[in-house]
Amino acid sequence: MTEQVHVIPHNDNWAVRVANRERVESTHTTKDAAIAAGRTLAESLKAELKLHNLSGTISESNSHGNDPRNTPG
Repeated sequence: MTEQVHVIPHNDNWAVRVANRERVESTHTTKDAAIAAGRTLAESLKAELKLHNLSGTISESNSHGNDPRNTPG
């Protein structure tokens, strides 16, 4: 199974968290900063990047590695 990196709301900030790990990898004051950090981590892990909105639902998903589709995008 492909590893997943999540950008999630965390208290009054945003956090980057790898699925199935207890601790967050990093926290950020803006969502954009968290997305940049999450993208870098997802690329290094060849993982899926899952972006959440303030309510906690996934708003976007990007593959950085073993993409199951053969088409870009």
